Amino acid sequence: MSDELNAPPGVDPYRASVARIYDYLLGGKDNYEVDRQEAARIFEKMPELADAARENRAFLIRAIRFLATNAGVTQFLDCGSGLPTAENVHQVAQRIRPEAKVVYSDYDPIVAANGRALLEDNSLTRYIQADIYEPGGILDSEVVRSHLNWDEPIAVLFVATLHHHKGERGRPAEVTAEFLDRLPSGSYLVISHLIEPDEGSGDEEAVAQLREIVRTGSLRGVVARSRSEIRELFHGTELVPPGPDAAPEVVTLTDWWPDGPLLKPANVAQRIMAGGVGRKP
Repeated sequence: MSDELNAPPGVDPYRASVARIYDYLLGGKDNYEVDRQEAARIFEKMPELADAARENRAFLIRAIRFLATNAGVTQFLDCGSGLPTAENVHQVAQRIRPEAKVVYSDYDPIVAANGRALLEDNSLTRYIQADIYEPGGILDSEVVRSHLNWDEPIAVLFVATLHHHKGERGRPAEVTAEFLDRLPSGSYLVISHLIEPDEGSGDEEAVAQLREIVRTGSLRGVVARSRSEIRELFHGTELVPPGPDAAPEVVTLTDWWPDGPLLKPANVAQRIMAGGVGRKP
């Protein structure tokens, strides 16, 4: 997507986009020069930031594998999905459960253009353009209501989305509460979120730096939350233990059922995102 002159309708190719920067960090091609310039500016101040994007994607993949394999989930609602890239939700889930159905939602017009392309390749995948901070637009969507069976468990994903809220700090909790209230018993909630570092952890400066990077750039509205605040987004759902013999808890993404032993300490970018998976009783 290097040709700004042929940008899809509604897309401003001269203003950086969160979704397109994230796509660039993951090695995707759906981004413009302004996105690459913004990413370069961020790299100058925090060179490890691409690791945060990769860890977030790896967490998403592990969570989907768990849900499709051990939890037996065959329905997924990805809220704030971002641009299609390698290892999307439907690709991971359908390798395990070929019958798995997925609905993607995002408010970004460029995501809409690429999301609709998914429909051409996969009959079990749908896309809607909607804002996660207006839950009714997703939950009451005819596509969502008809494509998913609301008498069976559904996994709802808020992966690296809720920390982009620009308003009151409590608003994301209201969003997840509304989704959980409407979901059938046995459904799951998957969340990853920028975490406020524990005092003395050594990461306080990095998170402050990230906030400043965002504040002074073309992106706005990133809010870090404490571990307890992220836990509150799950509203008492049964958190899945993040590892063998581990207590149910929100943890840094590298610590949630890693694919193997961590052979070196996580860098600061790998420590600033936390999350978990919760089951609605």
